[in-house]
Parts: sequence; structure tokens; C-alpha cells
Amino acid sequence: MKKFIWIIIGIWIFIPKINAETDLTPSSKSAILIEPVTKKVLYEKNADEKLPPASMTKIMSMLLIMEEIDKGNLSLEDTVRISKNASSMGGSQLFLQEGETYKVKELLKGIAVASGNDAVVAMAEKIGGSVEGFVDLMNNKAQELGLSNTHFINPHGLDAEGHYSSARDMATMASELLKHEKILEFTSIYEDYLQKNDGSSIWLVNTNKLVRFYDGVDGLKTGFTEKAGYCLTATAKKNNLRLISVVMNVSSSDERSNDTSNLLNYGFNTYEMYILYGKENPLGTKRVEFGKQDRASIYLKNDYQVLIKKNESAPSYSFEVNVNNLVAPIKKGDKVGQAKVIDNGKVIDEVDVTVNEDIEKSNFIDYFNKNLKIITGGRIRIS
Repeated sequence: MKKFIWIIIGIWIFIPKINAETDLTPSSKSAILIEPVTKKVLYEKNADEKLPPASMTKIMSMLLIMEEIDKGNLSLEDTVRISKNASSMGGSQLFLQEGETYKVKELLKGIAVASGNDAVVAMAEKIGGSVEGFVDLMNNKAQELGLSNTHFINPHGLDAEGHYSSARDMATMASELLKHEKILEFTSIYEDYLQKNDGSSIWLVNTNKLVRFYDGVDGLKTGFTEKAGYCLTATAKKNNLRLISVVMNVSSSDERSNDTSNLLNYGFNTYEMYILYGKENPLGTKRVEFGKQDRASIYLKNDYQVLIKKNESAPSYSFEVNVNNLVAPIKKGDKVGQAKVIDNGKVIDEVDVTVNEDIEKSNFIDYFNKNLKIITGGRIRIS
């Protein structure tokens, strides 16, 4: 029995401990793992190296598409006519023909699931007026997001001189894309069909196999070219924690999946999201001018979450509310000010605050009753 115990102890001693210092991505030239809410980097390896992103480029293309939809400039039901240029695209494609028309939602599915180069070019022409115009929008957005190691030449990711990005920049793009939660309805599809104009259909299978084989993965985008190697920006959610991982320049699709799984396993096994202050808990009240009610309770617009290592205590932060003058009418959910998040007297964050009910504007009778209440002590009211 003693001999058996010493064998077990010996095995435990020599088992490598997986942590942020371990090379979690031995097959990847560059990699990163982040939590998108706090933007905390949990692991990185050559994360700022400029490398060809291959079809991960389409993350930026999808971001611009989703922004146009959210702005109301584009609808998922809008139709797009396929140009000669779009139909002639090589690489991964949906075999779209010149003159065919498809709805935006069909092309978006083709981009997200099957990485269709013809579909993304058609959408680029729809939004940017031309591929060149769309690429300008891509680079403008990259500059807006502070992506210092990214430059685009095309919307699809086929190798081109001067077309590059980095693992850190790809993670930032992915974080921005995930603010448009509708995109997950497309990137989480493992297989589906695209109905062609001639009545035939094309089988679409997600190039991101982890959507099917890793619990919690619901996106985002693979990539492969001879120059870029195998790449993958992935996202997964378990419980209250979402992670984004990026691996670049891997020699095979299996190794790409293995390195990504290592990153996600490390993140989910090590960290958890803790709701420090819930959006349903009031922060105090504020006087309302011209409202049917005199005061309104103030709430965070979103739960305030912190990322902590498992089995560690959550931090103790305080909130200092700075609310604008509340003037009715106010809609539930409207931003009415901000709250400073304070740790040991130091402001570490600022978050939006709101009200949790509609506040209507007073009419003449409301004003009259308020004054009458003051005069009569509330014994008389006019309705």
C-alpha cells in the first residue's frame, strides 16, 4: 500500500501543471485568449505579430454588415444581386451565378458557415458600392478600434501583399462583432442548406468543427491559405463566462482545433465571471422634474461583472452615481448618467445607469393635485 501511494505521489509531481505560463498552443505561431467584457487577456503568445489572417478577415466584413443592419441601413430581408465580379471569386465559395438574387440573411449565412468568398464580395459591393469602397470602410473601422497591426486589401482574406492582422487585433474585432448578438444565430449553425435560384440547394457545413464538437462553442471564423496556414478565431460560453480565442499559422486543421481547445479548457477551468452588482439592485433615487412622480430609482444598465480565478474572493468595489437632471418623460432603459466604479479610492471604471420604469410627464391636473396636496395635506384630490 505504501509503495502504491508513493507511485501516485510521483505521478502527481511529474504531471505538468497547466497555467498561463504553459505553452497552451504548441502548434500555433501566434495566439491569444481574452474575456470580452473585462477585456482581460488570459493568455498570449506572439499576439502582436503581423500575419495573414486568411478568411478570419470576414469577421471585420461581418461586423460592417451587422452595423449596417443595426443602423437600419440594411435589412436581413433585403435582396442582393450577384455581380460578375462576385460570381468569379475563387477559394471557398457558394457557386453564386451572375444575375442571381439572394436575401442578405442567406448571404450572411453563407459567409458565417461556409466562408463564401462570392457571398462576402456581393455584400461588400452592396454596402460599399464597390469592393474598394468596402475595404476603405474596413480599414477605417480598424483605425477606429485602434487595431495598429491590421490592414486590409480585400473583404475575404485571400492572400495579398499588405493584407495582415494579429491575434490581439482579431480578438478585438471578434469582441466588437459579438456586441451584435444576432450574428451568433449564423455562426453557431453547423450545417444547413442554401436554396439556389434554380431550385437546387447547396449543403453548407461549418468550417469551424468545434461548433459541433466542443460544448459551448458558437462561433466565429476559420481561415486557411497556403501563406496563412490554418487559423481560427473561436468563441464559447459556459455558465456566465464567454471567452474568445485566436490561433494563427497552424500547420493542420486538427492542430488548430487542439490548440483552440487547450485555450478554452484553460480559461473555463481557471476563471469565472462574478456579478458584483446586479442591474436589478437600485443605487439610490434622484428627483424628477416635470414628472408624474417626484423621484425615480437609479439602476445599472447592465450587471457589473468581474473576472476572478476560481476559489478566489471577489473584490469589494463601490459605486459613485453621477446622474444628469432627470426631466420627464423618460423611457425605461434610457441612459440617464454614469456611475464611477471605485476600488480603494481609485476610479477604475465608469458604467451607464438608467431607470427601470417609464416616467411620464405631468399634465395640468397632475400639477394642480401636487399643489393641492401641499395645501390640504393630501385630503383632497382632483381626477
